[in-house]
Amino acid sequence: MIRAPTRRLRALGADAAGATLVEYALIFPVLVLVLLGLIQVAGLVLTQSTLSYAVEEASRCAAVRPDICGTPDQIQTYAASLTSGLDVPASAFSVTTDACGQRIRAQATYTFLVSDLLPTPPTLTADVCRA
Repeated sequence: MIRAPTRRLRALGADAAGATLVEYALIFPVLVLVLLGLIQVAGLVLTQSTLSYAVEEASRCAAVRPDICGTPDQIQTYAASLTSGLDVPASAFSVTTDACGQRIRAQATYTFLVSDLLPTPPTLTADVCRA
């Protein structure tokens, strides 16, 4: 009588019919979270790169093309036009005159897909000074 339940338990332990499904169910959510995290980090890096590009090009425009970028308002508008695909307003760019020349700064807040992950969203900045 004791042998019958023991055989059934051994047979159940040796059966691997649903093991793949259980492993997949355990790994899949972690894999999806890692993938979404990579996408968010890529978006953050793209935004930072775009801000840096816009500031560099606006600084170059201010130094080389005063007909297009002669005033701070024109420089801000030009820099904002270079951030295609992002909603960065012209007010995110500031233009000042320093000892090194025209200093152009950009500051934008990056919002994640799930905004509750961090207590405060990261602020991205870019800064260039060129005579």
